[in-house]
Amino acid sequence: EVQLVESGGGLVQPGGSLRLSCAASGLTFDNYGIGWFRQAPGKARELVAAITAGVNTYYVDFVKGRFTISRDNARNTMYLQMNSLKSDDTGVYYCAARNTGIVSTKQYDYDYWGQGTLVTVSS
Repeated sequence: EVQLVESGGGLVQPGGSLRLSCAASGLTFDNYGIGWFRQAPGKARELVAAITAGVNTYYVDFVKGRFTISRDNARNTMYLQMNSLKSDDTGVYYCAARNTGIVSTKQYDYDYWGQGTLVTVSS
């Protein structure tokens, strides 16, 4: 059984930082493209950042320079380092795995999902 488990969410003040983790099991992690999606209150789920099996990264414009995605294949874990957080970054963050080495901006292209972790940016 494939499982993706996110952790690291919480309440942070504007300008602060958080690091999200996503631990994977039940799949050959090295071969998967991985994405972090965000669903803000009342909005659709959207891709924030992604990393291919070849460790190429992709970021949406509104997180470039603030967020960093990385993966540790030896630990079957990927990370999202979030700095200079803004209130607009509030939402539930999901990691997702795609059964190809490449990534996509479309959530339906991903095969497995975590349960999500809530990030709240507020003073």
